[in-house]
Amino acid sequence: MNGSHQENASNVKVSEPPRDVGLARSKLGRTRFNIPRERVAVKDAGDNAFSLTNREASQASASDYLSVKTSLHSRLLDLLNQPQYLAASDEVLEQTVEDFVGDVLENEDLPLNESERTQLADDLMEETLGVGPLAPLLGDPAVTDVLVNRYDQVYIERFGKLEDTDVKFRNAEHLVRIIQRIAARVGRRIDESSPMVDARLTDGSRVNATLPPVTIDGPTLSIRRFGKRRLRREDLQRLGMFSDAVRTFMQWMVIARSNIIVSGGTGAGKSTFLGAVCEAIPASERIVTIEDAAELMLDQIHLVRMETRPLNLEGTGRITARDLVVNSLRMRPDRIIVGEVRAGEALDMLQAMNTGHDGSLTTVHANSPRDAVARLETMVLMAGVDLPQRAIREQIASAVDFIISVRRYDDGVRRVESIAEITGMEESMPQMQDIFVFQQTGRQNRRIVGEFVATGIVPRRVHQLRDRGFDIPLDLFRSGKGSWGGTGSRGTRT
Repeated sequence: MNGSHQENASNVKVSEPPRDVGLARSKLGRTRFNIPRERVAVKDAGDNAFSLTNREASQASASDYLSVKTSLHSRLLDLLNQPQYLAASDEVLEQTVEDFVGDVLENEDLPLNESERTQLADDLMEETLGVGPLAPLLGDPAVTDVLVNRYDQVYIERFGKLEDTDVKFRNAEHLVRIIQRIAARVGRRIDESSPMVDARLTDGSRVNATLPPVTIDGPTLSIRRFGKRRLRREDLQRLGMFSDAVRTFMQWMVIARSNIIVSGGTGAGKSTFLGAVCEAIPASERIVTIEDAAELMLDQIHLVRMETRPLNLEGTGRITARDLVVNSLRMRPDRIIVGEVRAGEALDMLQAMNTGHDGSLTTVHANSPRDAVARLETMVLMAGVDLPQRAIREQIASAVDFIISVRRYDDGVRRVESIAEITGMEESMPQMQDIFVFQQTGRQNRRIVGEFVATGIVPRRVHQLRDRGFDIPLDLFRSGKGSWGGTGSRGTRT
């Protein structure tokens, strides 16, 4: 009785039973008795029985569960490292993991209760094919960023604020395996010879990872989430990113094939906003998207998605964004959408906008429309073409119609800060005028209160489009409260 009593106290660590009860143990190994934990007793060194508290029992059970999972995970990795599984599909790997777990639970005596056995199968599946300990964090729709500084230090961003978590990896090697698994799924690699990688998860979330010696304290992992469902125009408007007038204006400009650049800092919502703007592209047009990690989710069916590729193991095979932009010109696109211009591809993008590919869109890291123009100028120079400064600025002024600046404010809300039109050149500088701006009027608790107002200037582009038959309502541009927002004098005020 004592042997069976101890054997089924699954949350208590017990000593090995005598040999003569080995047969009984094997028969009872798969039998589970629902004994309340507070009634389970063991003997201490003084042979005095005592009852475990719920907390002590929970700690003992957690320790047993963790040790079992760690051991089985190591065995499972050894199995999957065999040659026949290295290039196997996710379906094959998933079935292999299920068979492994089922065999272990049926044939091995594990000190786990029924709920822990069920959890073990799920955890091993996630550890082997998913993101390991990060799975609960990525399952929370409120988490927008997961930031792993070290294997034992994980932060998240929720509702615009950073929070520490209790999530930890077992060690640095465990974190490296998760990183390599993510990279391998999208055809990328990360190791000592190539210690940095940009990749994406199956839900479109953006991933960046580094290994030593790039990061001194160990491997790091950053995940920027975009949610399981793409935020649409109505969602962003409801969240306060722009007003109805701004939405209507953007829709008209996209339909009329204006060239648009979305600018903003890191985490300002440029890619999300770009995806929302693209909803206005007619379904009959052919779209080519170019990204470092494909994350844009568009509604249109006539869509070709292209993605850059890093160097392979032999140090060759790299495909840059500039290569893809040049190639896209031969694919008869109606629209070219570059997820983000970072270097010399800016020159090819501007040339495409100037040579019959109107309606192209892209994003750029910059804190204002004026900064965006300066960044474009710098990136054109990175193409290695010896162009005079004035020629570059004339290219920008001729190619780009509007620069939309988005910003994440200190209350955590992402908003359209301003929409500026490039009106041409004056002497050696591109001239711009604000069409819409966000004006902050105060605060309510911690949330910023303000309104999107028209500056009263009708864009030159609108006059051109109305002459071509586009019935764009001029009421959109009637001056709102506050001062005129224009930085140029070439537009017409209503």
